[in-house]
Amino acid sequence: MDLLADYWLDVLGWGGSALLVFSLMQQRVLRFRVLNLAAGVALLVFNAIIEVWPMVGLNAVTSAINVWFLVKLLGHRHDDHVFEVLEVRADDVYLHHVLRTHRSDIARFQPDFDGRPDPDGDHAFLVQRGDETVGVVVVRREGDLGDVAQVRLDYVTPRFRDFTPGEFVWRRSDTLRELGFRRVVTAPGMVGAYYDHLGFHREADSYVLDLAPA
Repeated sequence: MDLLADYWLDVLGWGGSALLVFSLMQQRVLRFRVLNLAAGVALLVFNAIIEVWPMVGLNAVTSAINVWFLVKLLGHRHDDHVFEVLEVRADDVYLHHVLRTHRSDIARFQPDFDGRPDPDGDHAFLVQRGDETVGVVVVRREGDLGDVAQVRLDYVTPRFRDFTPGEFVWRRSDTLRELGFRRVVTAPGMVGAYYDHLGFHREADSYVLDLAPA
């Protein structure tokens, strides 16, 4: 503790610099902004104490920019005017390009997905933010009446891993209802925190969402 008391200013400066470098290594856009803001505030305080005013000004500006982006990102996090759901054919060329590009990452989170949507029984959806694809959802029509959407894939790209773009398929879009689905059932073993906040309930090892008629 005595050593920290003697060198706290060095710790603040070097710690802020290390955090700044670490933030630049982040793929997730929200995590990058949070860490970059924390680094900027630490370096702002450090440079103010040693009276390096140009660096104080620089870190004040970058911190303000990060705050602005964070407010914008968090404000749009659940905004269905920002994220759009596009249904595509299960054999769509662009869909298969996205699946190939993220094949290894998909395998980490959903190793049971074989990467090959079935044109005869699967429905595929791309979640877009402008011209950027931020998520992919693939469901299979099952049930005696063909009204059960069995989730085969619910994937989020690394940049938007702190978001839940799949929610726009489940809650904010009428697409599933218009296709005649009345129930959504996730694959067994999927992480529950995401679905818990969207009206899903547990049934055995899966999460289930009952859809009102269109």
